[in-house]
Amino acid sequence: MSNGNDNLAMQRIAGLVDENSFMEIGSLVTARSTDFDLSSTDTPSDGVVTGHGLIDGNLVFVYSQDAGVLGGTIGEMHAKKIAGLYDMAVKMGAPIIGLIDCAGMRLQESVDALEAVGTLYAKQVAASGVVPQITAVFGTCGGGMAVVPALSDFTFAETEKAKIFVNSPNAIPGNNAGKCDSSSAQFQSEEAGTVDGIGSAAEIYAQIRELVAMLPGNNAQAGIVDSCADDLNRACTSLDTMKGDPRYVLSEISDGHVFVETKAGYAKEMVTGFIKLNGMTIGAVANATELYKDGEKAEEFEASLTSRGCNKAADFIAFCDAFEIPIVSFTNAAGFKACMCAEKNLAKALARLTYAFANATVPKVNVIADKAYGSAYAVMNSKALGADLVYAWPDAKVGMMDAALAAKIMYADASADVIAEKTKEYDALQDNIQSAARRGYVDRIVDYADTRKYLVAAFEMLYTKNVEQPYKKHGAK
Repeated sequence: MSNGNDNLAMQRIAGLVDENSFMEIGSLVTARSTDFDLSSTDTPSDGVVTGHGLIDGNLVFVYSQDAGVLGGTIGEMHAKKIAGLYDMAVKMGAPIIGLIDCAGMRLQESVDALEAVGTLYAKQVAASGVVPQITAVFGTCGGGMAVVPALSDFTFAETEKAKIFVNSPNAIPGNNAGKCDSSSAQFQSEEAGTVDGIGSAAEIYAQIRELVAMLPGNNAQAGIVDSCADDLNRACTSLDTMKGDPRYVLSEISDGHVFVETKAGYAKEMVTGFIKLNGMTIGAVANATELYKDGEKAEEFEASLTSRGCNKAADFIAFCDAFEIPIVSFTNAAGFKACMCAEKNLAKALARLTYAFANATVPKVNVIADKAYGSAYAVMNSKALGADLVYAWPDAKVGMMDAALAAKIMYADASADVIAEKTKEYDALQDNIQSAARRGYVDRIVDYADTRKYLVAAFEMLYTKNVEQPYKKHGAK
């Protein structure tokens, strides 16, 4: 490469994988094109290090672009090396990780570079749902290259130097980088939802390693199960104190209190990520009304489904279903986000979430954590959509809508005393969790402290679940 084993691309690989585990492939490859004086330019490894290594003893395939060679631009041989690595990752059934630092497509190679990038897209699509794809951006990732992290399952970005964009901020009418740097890691994390996590290079390596430990190597592995040293019957006595923040709830019920959140900065009212229950990786989807930091409430959210949150959850559920990762959901949704911006996209987003839950054939367990009203309840992994088991906490509410609002609608011309009376009646007959349980929509009402115990037992029972679906090429959503 540009400076032997001391170049930045190789250093990034060394920081990611287990010490001395990386074996490079294709180190002697160079550019073939001779146009525009390329033959006189040194292009060691054609600007990308490719090979395989270990993360906590697990095989991974890694490519790392070297901005010191023609800016890390993608040419014919550059892309051919990455495409070959994809083929090997699929054959071996192991995750592939891309470390991006690229100035785009190589101008000197023109159509050959375009064909090469198209080939890379095709390899990513073919590997989707077969092996996990993880991308980390450390420098420029613009134009057509921005499709690469978007096609990946998980993406990370270095806080200061990463730039992800289709159009640079200065090329967007009415905008510039000083006004709104739409290419920044923060924007791509919080506004675009492209990025799962941001941080320093060292923090990104740690996040990727933590994620890889949660994931199966491929879709034939039937999930991942490790040994568990935690007490399977451990009581979670403090869940009710911060039940509005599922990040806390999920970390409390997980083995060793480990919760790996995905897309943490995006649509914070919908939480997605991975936990462990008796050593089994479980995908979690949960509605949030609060966010705590250091034990103090930092943010509050409406108990409503948003278009961003629905799309975030739908993508996550699809990943879990593809890799046979069971799903647990925590429902706390009283309705839908009501604003003009949300209305433009909400129906389609709700349909995507509904489809994702209903289409997933992995074990699915729902916990009704607080309010579960109207269609929002039905969409969030209800029994009707195919949840295998539905649990509820004792003070949860399930019904068409809040009792007071229902009474006002049904008895619009009645006195305040009548409305108050009917509110109590509606609450007892319709919103009471006991009513839903009597109708079979809730399988069991569990105490907060027993949540971990019942979820462990549920997924143990569902471990051999098998669903035969009618043949179809694929769904249309």
